[in-house]
Amino acid sequence: MNSKMTDLPTVGSGRFRYQANCNWAEWPPEWDVLEVSAVATDSQDRVFVFNRSDHPVAVFSPEGRFLFSWGEGVFTRPHGIWIDAQDRVYCTDDLGHTVRKFTSEGVLLWTLGTPGQPSDTGATSIDYRTILYAGPPFHFPTNLAVGPDAELYISDGYGNARIHKYSPEGELLFSWGTPGAEAGQFHVPHGVAVDSKGTVFVADRENSRLQLFDSDGKFLEEWTDLARPCQVVLDKHDNVYVAELGYKAGMWAGTSAPSPDATGGRVSIYNREHQLLERFGGGEHPTEPGDFYAPHDIWLDSRGDFYLAEVVRSAARHVRPAVGDYHTLQKFVRLA
Repeated sequence: MNSKMTDLPTVGSGRFRYQANCNWAEWPPEWDVLEVSAVATDSQDRVFVFNRSDHPVAVFSPEGRFLFSWGEGVFTRPHGIWIDAQDRVYCTDDLGHTVRKFTSEGVLLWTLGTPGQPSDTGATSIDYRTILYAGPPFHFPTNLAVGPDAELYISDGYGNARIHKYSPEGELLFSWGTPGAEAGQFHVPHGVAVDSKGTVFVADRENSRLQLFDSDGKFLEEWTDLARPCQVVLDKHDNVYVAELGYKAGMWAGTSAPSPDATGGRVSIYNREHQLLERFGGGEHPTEPGDFYAPHDIWLDSRGDFYLAEVVRSAARHVRPAVGDYHTLQKFVRLA
């Protein structure tokens, strides 16, 4: 085991017990990384860290050694990242209203959307409460997932309330969703994932639920025992890992937690039948390894380890937490 992984805290239990490391990545010392918005791994388990710095896509070895970076000057604000089975990298630029596809070395293959031009939804800001009606792609898109047939599902979340389905070549097939809290409606569809059978999981963040749909956008069911889920990812057994922002950070102006003891950021793990297998975090000690301030994105590698990105500055309105050093990227090594 890497010496950096000794004497680190553990979280979870049983089959889902992990060692938490918030100092895993060896960032170039001259970089000023404000926060990490998303993370994904390729077929070699190289870690692609989508961050808000002058070097937006930073690539590390599984052990944390910095390898290379790309994307300088391309994005307005990094938000979501996904890597497909062919190691193609998809980056969602929310304030730029675009989704781009790259090779793993950063060569641009195509762009969806027009940079700087949001679609018409009546929205006047990034606050989802200003949306008046659903619109076409894109108005502050949030994330993307690739399904088992290589089709793309894009969550168009802050300034829209839709999921857009695209062909592998980038052709829009159809969209679904409207603003609201009923089945098939969304208040910030923030994350998306697809299981091995093609079921689409949408992290409907401000409705504090996951909504499940078939590949044609038909509503199937909802999971409501969640606290503002930001992103969802599935392992090879279709266990469901959810990064939850919680109610202690990133609350919209004029909103409040449902109760004084409402949870902070956490990770929940379910099986495909919606049975809770493990849950940890909660934000009581948000700057400590294994706990969370503002979970935003989650990704599993081939070994069963996972990475958790946090948007600490954005969720704290660009002010760091008052106590201790904050972390914006943690690695959780699964213990046998």
